[in-house]
Amino acid sequence: MRVANKSVFDAAKYQLASIAEELNNANLIVTTGKRINKLSDDPVGVTQGLNIKAALANIEQLGRNISLGNLWLAASESALSQTQGIVSELRALSVQMASATTDAASRNSAAQIVQNMLVEISSLANTDVSGRYIFGGTKTDTAPFSQNGTYTGNNDAFTIKSGKNATIEVGSDGSAAFGTLFTTLSDFQTALETNDVSGIQNAMTGLDTNFDALSEKISYVGAQMRRIEVKGEILENMNLSNTERLSEVEDADITEAVMNLKSVEFAYQATLASSARVMTLSLVNYLK
Repeated sequence: MRVANKSVFDAAKYQLASIAEELNNANLIVTTGKRINKLSDDPVGVTQGLNIKAALANIEQLGRNISLGNLWLAASESALSQTQGIVSELRALSVQMASATTDAASRNSAAQIVQNMLVEISSLANTDVSGRYIFGGTKTDTAPFSQNGTYTGNNDAFTIKSGKNATIEVGSDGSAAFGTLFTTLSDFQTALETNDVSGIQNAMTGLDTNFDALSEKISYVGAQMRRIEVKGEILENMNLSNTERLSEVEDADITEAVMNLKSVEFAYQATLASSARVMTLSLVNYLK
């Protein structure tokens, strides 16, 4: 009987420990809402989950790139549109100053207007987003234009990564974006100061060319904004799809998990009661 009692005692302890572990697992699933809480729960599922999480992390990074790109493109469009507005005003001024009825004093006064507009355009050409200049090419850490319009950036447009092997231009080569505008305005100012009607007429033609060039650049920026918008929508769909896949792999059916927990709790209580009766064996009974 000694061996039989010990075997029953050990079996009761094993069964109680086993059902207690099952209860802990069931409770963990309900608490976390996840059916996978450790590697042993589902090794294949854990691998799938890690792969999906890596994909989601990449999508999140691309999303940050898209947000940055949106800011840069919006700032570019605003700066270029404002510049084009100034060019339009100066074009009207050039027509007025080219008139034979305009005297030298009026033209000299107009030269100061052009100077002021040059300063304003220089400021727009040095537009930055969070301290990074958008018209300096990939040289984004310093202002690309001096006040007189000298360009110190480079000729490589700043891009963001929008996919595994895809990029989108969001910054600009400032010399291409503003073209000969600074030269045109400088010549216009000089022509006004020297009462040079022929020079004023040349500036008029140059301003027309600059206006058209700005229109083309604004259209290009608009196309990039649309492209980045579409890419953002694709990323949102990819994020939703991968989030749903991860949920399918990791998440528990809460209703089923709660029912299972209740079932295991009942089994645990029954095992505990049964084990309690066995545990009441006295040391004397066990030694018989």
